[in-house]
Amino acid sequence: MHTQSTAFTLGKWQGGEKGQARRTGWQGTSPEWGEITVSSVPHALDNVRAVEVTGGRIPTVAYQSRGIQVMATERPTLNGATLRVGGAAVYLTRNRWGATHRGRALHMTYAGDRYRLWAVSRQEYVVMREADNQDRGVTVTVRESGFGKRKRVEVSVAGRAVGADIALAVLFAGVDRSVLTRRGAVRAGVSRVFHVAADSAMT
Repeated sequence: MHTQSTAFTLGKWQGGEKGQARRTGWQGTSPEWGEITVSSVPHALDNVRAVEVTGGRIPTVAYQSRGIQVMATERPTLNGATLRVGGAAVYLTRNRWGATHRGRALHMTYAGDRYRLWAVSRQEYVVMREADNQDRGVTVTVRESGFGKRKRVEVSVAGRAVGADIALAVLFAGVDRSVLTRRGAVRAGVSRVFHVAADSAMT
């Protein structure tokens, strides 16, 4: 069901059952979508990072990335990633060499709908479900602000959304999105060149 959604805020959150690894992330309540939690998922392997989104009126979203690149970060990255919404796989593509923020966007296809994620800045990003012959689409803008325990995620929605739109949008508050920015893309490019040179020197 498509719903007009008011803006809402997620705050810093910690949780997890006693005796298990603590989960960290974001949590808050949307008037239309109920309580929403974006949480890290502890994993036994050093080269795996994962995050999930749960809520009463949105589908569960699970995101995971694996590889040597995640060992230097606490959050999953956009490389080596898999994404599932309610158990269904989401197809992901991205142009690493794009010259603009939108050119570097992450493209997602889920249940016949096409989405794009792009950075506005290091703290702000947009997830858009593209319009089709049956729907005008929706744009969700997510902005991180504040410091320390007062950090928060502000979510605003333009258009009539479905639960998957909201879940996919807030998910990326728990993902390292740095490669979508110009500076992050340059750093990633330099890192790839360095690793290729290192591999060549060893062969």
